[in-house]
Amino acid sequence: MGLLSSLLGIIGFGFGLPIGLFIGFYLFVYSESEDVEDLESKPLCELDTAGLEDLMPEIPLWVKSPDYDRVDWLNKFLSDMWPFMEKAICNTIRSTAEPIFADYIGQFKIEAIEFKNLCLGNLPPTVHGLKVSETNERELVMEPAIRWAGNPNIVVAVTISSIKVTIQLVDLQVFAMPRITLKPLVPTIPCFANIVVSLLEKPHIDFGMKVLGGDVMSIPGLYRYVQERIKKEVASIYLWPKSLEIPVLDASTVAIKKPVGILHVKVVRATKLLKMDLLGLSDPYVKLNLSGEKLPSKKTTIKKKTLNPEWNEEFKLSVKDPQSQMLHINVYDWDKVGSHDRLGTQVFPLKTLAPNETKEATLDLLKDTSIISDQGNKKHRGQLFLELTYAPFREDNDSFSGILDGGYMKKDSIMDRALSNISSTGAGLLLVTVQGAHDVEGSRHNNPYVLIIFRGETKKSKMVKKTRDPLWNEEFQFLLEEPPLQEKIHIKVMSKRTSFSFHSKESLGHVDINLADVVHNGRINQKYHLIDSRNGVIHVELRWKTI
Repeated sequence: MGLLSSLLGIIGFGFGLPIGLFIGFYLFVYSESEDVEDLESKPLCELDTAGLEDLMPEIPLWVKSPDYDRVDWLNKFLSDMWPFMEKAICNTIRSTAEPIFADYIGQFKIEAIEFKNLCLGNLPPTVHGLKVSETNERELVMEPAIRWAGNPNIVVAVTISSIKVTIQLVDLQVFAMPRITLKPLVPTIPCFANIVVSLLEKPHIDFGMKVLGGDVMSIPGLYRYVQERIKKEVASIYLWPKSLEIPVLDASTVAIKKPVGILHVKVVRATKLLKMDLLGLSDPYVKLNLSGEKLPSKKTTIKKKTLNPEWNEEFKLSVKDPQSQMLHINVYDWDKVGSHDRLGTQVFPLKTLAPNETKEATLDLLKDTSIISDQGNKKHRGQLFLELTYAPFREDNDSFSGILDGGYMKKDSIMDRALSNISSTGAGLLLVTVQGAHDVEGSRHNNPYVLIIFRGETKKSKMVKKTRDPLWNEEFQFLLEEPPLQEKIHIKVMSKRTSFSFHSKESLGHVDINLADVVHNGRINQKYHLIDSRNGVIHVELRWKTI
């Protein structure tokens, strides 16, 4: 009886289960539920903020912020170039990583580390917006918003005690906000010398890692630890103001040399000069200039009717490269009519001078310094006595507040630097670089040039014809005995008609710059609105270097 009951139960379950499933499927498909309502469609303009955020969780930056530009063309460029860029990047990764791998061989019983596979996948990064910033420096600053959800396949094989362990990196996602600076801008292809990269915020990095086929990122707590650790390490190296500098051009080909010191020259006297006048005398004077400089030569006074003149006159010349520059000395006989005859010449290498030490030099004058074997050089032309001192600038004078240079500086250090920049002697060099101007408009013509007027001395830039936005990029120097703390420099933009006219010159505006800030900061690089000009702006960089 028990066996029969069990048998009937099995048969009933066998028939009842499929029949029940069939009836349930029939009721699920063909029955109508009273709880189901028809979906109501709405246009996007009627949705609230929460609804829009659900539909568009990743709104591009060019939609959120007017500072960012939409760069579909750049994404199209990356998409087309990615097959080639991917191979180039992989080759760079391989060449960079292999020396690092070699350093670990022999440690921790590691026998070998190598790439079994290195592929970044076929999905390129995308730029969700690009911001370009204008600064007063010779640089171009770009801030792209980069997102990359790639499908790379990177497999590294590590051999430990004859056991090979494979580590695979998959499903990589990187969201970053870098600042890319091209500087300095130079007139040589590709027109910038370095690429400087820094991160404006900590990057978001997500990836999967498989060891021996198992995903180790699924281990509780390990995923968050690894992700935060990577963020911290990357931020400690590249988070602004720290940066990665990639040289593009050789520094020697684009370097713009700045003055590094002052050469003090005292022309004492000369003896036994050549006779050039009919009475057997001469009217000598001396001209001094440094090699590689286009500045006007320094001149002594003229000593009339003498072959043994005494000057005892002092001059200062700015030095850019004391290891290679030469002091050129030329002695002339002054003539009232015609050209002046050269009595003799000589050169003196600055590398023989010790910093801040005065050296007395007795130079034999020659006919020509370029041809030593010339017979004319054997003729005695007299001697010239000089006292030379090379005074280098203070090293801390090149530092400056990060507002202009892109770095940063503690506020409490500004006063310390201001005091240190003023040396005990007070002598220094004022460098005025006129970069350019915008919207300078004349009523009759637009051929702008600049006049720099300081302490009664006037310096003039080149003329740029037929433009309201001239670029000069010219530097002017003023050697001073003391810091110009209570003085201003007058910079005036002028225009001159190229043809004859009664109104040949016209003022396009001017500006007076207080030099106290330049002395305290060491450097100022700003744009100034021109006085007596409707919209005119001039870009000027000023430097103060002390001995």
